[in-house]
Amino acid sequence: MLLEIREKVQGVFASIILVLVCVLFGLWGIQNYLGGGSEAPVLTVGDKEFFQRDVSQAYQQFAQNLAGRKFDEEVLKKQAIQKLIRDEVLLQFAEAQKLVVTDEEARDFIQSLEYFQKDGAFDKTQYQTLLGSQGMSSDEFVGRIKKALVMEQVQHAVTDSGFVTKAEVEGFFKIQNQKRDLEYLTIPLNPKSETPTDEEIAAYYQQHQDLYQTPEQVSIEYVELSLDTLAKDVVVTEDQLTAYYQDQKAQFTTPERRKISHILFAFAKDSANDEQTLQKAIKAKQELSNKDFATLATEISDDKLSAKNGGDLGLFTVGVMEKSFEDAASQLKLGEVSEPVKSAFGYHLIKVTELVPAEIKSYDSVKPELTKAYQKAQAESRFSELGERLSEVSYENPTSLEASAKLLGVDVKKSPMFTRSTGDDVAAEEKVRLAAFSEDVLKGNNSEPVEVGTDKIVVLRMLSHEQAANKELQVVKAEVIAALQKDQAQQQVVAMANKLNDELLAGKSMGEVAKAANLSVQKVAGLMRNSTDLDPAVSQAVFRAAKPQANQPSSIVIDNPTGGKILVSISQVTEGVMSEADKAKLAEIEKSMATAFGRAQFEAMLNQLQADADIKFNVAKQ
Repeated sequence: MLLEIREKVQGVFASIILVLVCVLFGLWGIQNYLGGGSEAPVLTVGDKEFFQRDVSQAYQQFAQNLAGRKFDEEVLKKQAIQKLIRDEVLLQFAEAQKLVVTDEEARDFIQSLEYFQKDGAFDKTQYQTLLGSQGMSSDEFVGRIKKALVMEQVQHAVTDSGFVTKAEVEGFFKIQNQKRDLEYLTIPLNPKSETPTDEEIAAYYQQHQDLYQTPEQVSIEYVELSLDTLAKDVVVTEDQLTAYYQDQKAQFTTPERRKISHILFAFAKDSANDEQTLQKAIKAKQELSNKDFATLATEISDDKLSAKNGGDLGLFTVGVMEKSFEDAASQLKLGEVSEPVKSAFGYHLIKVTELVPAEIKSYDSVKPELTKAYQKAQAESRFSELGERLSEVSYENPTSLEASAKLLGVDVKKSPMFTRSTGDDVAAEEKVRLAAFSEDVLKGNNSEPVEVGTDKIVVLRMLSHEQAANKELQVVKAEVIAALQKDQAQQQVVAMANKLNDELLAGKSMGEVAKAANLSVQKVAGLMRNSTDLDPAVSQAVFRAAKPQANQPSSIVIDNPTGGKILVSISQVTEGVMSEADKAKLAEIEKSMATAFGRAQFEAMLNQLQADADIKFNVAKQ
């Protein structure tokens, strides 16, 4: 189970792990993980209290996932609260069922997390340092991870129990492989050319003022904690740098490149001993004195795959072949052929066809980049410490950045105006813009620390705020005219499509309707869901349409993705059957359907748990 978790963390469980790990080391400050003190909770689920900062963190996570897209802040906040509730009711259910995860399982999982690894392996010192920077003990963190893993147990217990019956599979293919015969015509969108009256322009402008506004803007002042800035202040001695070079030498080493070929003399299946095979290898090596290795490999090697390429095995990689083979291959010089080497497959003659020795860059050649790397490594602990203190100081002094600037020893910077979607310099960062337009900052408070990349933290507050404002009609008159003309053209198309559809319903044929409207008819026989005959959006609408009844075609009006409308008449529906290709992957399809049913069951279970839970909101804090 833990292996599956490491390979693909998903669902409810995934969000808990990400909060525990990503937020923990995002330098939000330890107060986010301790009790609420005198602060009143905004939400209670059973005995669990959630505070405004919990909601803010959940909201920020949702907002970051929607980076670059428009969203409604209030809707997103409700979704964040809903997520907190559903996670908590699942956790409480798991605990009520007395499900457990052992310390060993939790520690194994923690050791697999990249946050605690160095050079691909778990680093205990880094683990303790990161936990210590947040004032959290290993036991406390392990306890939190165990809760998340227990929730994962519940999730899998339900989703993995999904199953599908034969009738359900047959029903799936009846729908999935269904075919539809149809006729359709396209009603084009022809923008109107006549200029609307001033009265029409003014009326349209008044009705659609939200389309003609200058966007909401803010400017901010902010302080910035930068790892690069801290690194520049680190004094480096020659002894420290040379010692660091020795520790990091692998980073400045280009590994040896060794390409090899071989000739294999395989053991006979019925041979009592391998002496005869060895003699064949010895004889072949003697032949190499007057014959090319690649030519001989092509002629006599029992490894027929590599023989086609003159025995070429490509680049030599340790750990792929048997030790005896690797030892011999690694000791040969360029162009040298080994003595017969025994393996489980037979005897090999091995030749090195390409050899580029390992190269280590000299200390003097890498000294500038080595110095920067050392300074940055030494500054990381200071960066972590200041990040934690910055979170505390900005929280304790919510109406000013002076204390934060003094802590960091930096000046308070200011930005030009920017919008929710675009900005320059520091506001070019999506996270910064999200924080600048957050409810708390717009009220005049400091933001929580905003992590920009892995080496910069920003705390900001609003400097000025301009609400969205309507543009004068004269400024946008050309835009209003174009929009009004398009709107009128669309209304004309809708009216025509509805008129032609009414004629179809009255009994006229598609050909008669098209001829009267001077439009052409297209026919499609046996349309399937995955067909490319129609635009995917049009095809989906066709398969959502009603089936013909009593030999009377059904009809539907569809938006044309390129503009205008499409009128479709469906004359026949043929139920789908399982194809030979479907039968070949039937087990995979059944598994996918069972998984989908399992997820639906899990969602229903969460809904019921939430309905049964004792959930209370503090309205005053919402």
